[in-house]
Amino acid sequence: MAKVRKIVADEAFGRGEPGQKGETARPGAMPGRLPEGAPVPADFDPKALAKGLLRSIRAGTLGTLDRNTGHPFASLVTVATDIDGSPLILTSRLSTHTANLEADGRASVLLAQTGKGDPLAHPRLTVLGTFSAVARDSADDARVRRRFLARHPKAELYAGFGDFSFWRMNVASAHLNGGFARAADLTAADVLTDVSGADELIAAEAGAVAHMNSDHAEATQLYATRLLGEDHGAWRISGLDPDGADLAAGDRTARLAFTERVTSGGSLRQMLVALAKAARAKG
Repeated sequence: MAKVRKIVADEAFGRGEPGQKGETARPGAMPGRLPEGAPVPADFDPKALAKGLLRSIRAGTLGTLDRNTGHPFASLVTVATDIDGSPLILTSRLSTHTANLEADGRASVLLAQTGKGDPLAHPRLTVLGTFSAVARDSADDARVRRRFLARHPKAELYAGFGDFSFWRMNVASAHLNGGFARAADLTAADVLTDVSGADELIAAEAGAVAHMNSDHAEATQLYATRLLGEDHGAWRISGLDPDGADLAAGDRTARLAFTERVTSGGSLRQMLVALAKAARAKG
């Protein structure tokens, strides 16, 4: 048992991997200075926590490389996610961070949960990778634009301006800090959603979101309040993917995880109906 716990700790805290004297080769990896035998909290699920933060935080700190000196440059951006969870941002060519990304797409996004008390007691996730601009009228443009504006409706006021463009991150790795003794280095596969075999769901997503918001607002309200414990509000679905549904009510967000992976329109409908029944049963 002790050996198993050590293996888990090594994987979670980035110890013992080759390439950098015991440190991981992934960007953002911890320095491997955790004391030997440090306990791993039994209730700590880093992958689930990281995915929840990735899907629910609306704004974060974007770290780019200054194009003139290479210094880290931090700025505030609004964030959404593609169907697979890849971070999406909308930037102006007048912004310093856009000029930096045009020179070097390597970047990070810090997504932090806020609340009362010590800010460092709340979980936060740093996602590292390379941003690429989404070309207008490309195959991805309509989906990226729709998902971003569903999360940030007010951005529609300027998203169509000629100097604005969407960027999508190709995730390399992530680092989670869930509070004291709750840190973990994660791979891209750990935080992203597997969309293999989900072409039917991806094609049906826009119509399903519109249908739920126009015809089943009551069910969405129940998802938020009874299944997720959120306060009442004008809850709507902003996005769907094989792992779950993104909910929004004004500036508030919530993540509804599915009980099993869905890949088609039919399985999505069955899942949403089952979750609605479960929510009504809790009344």
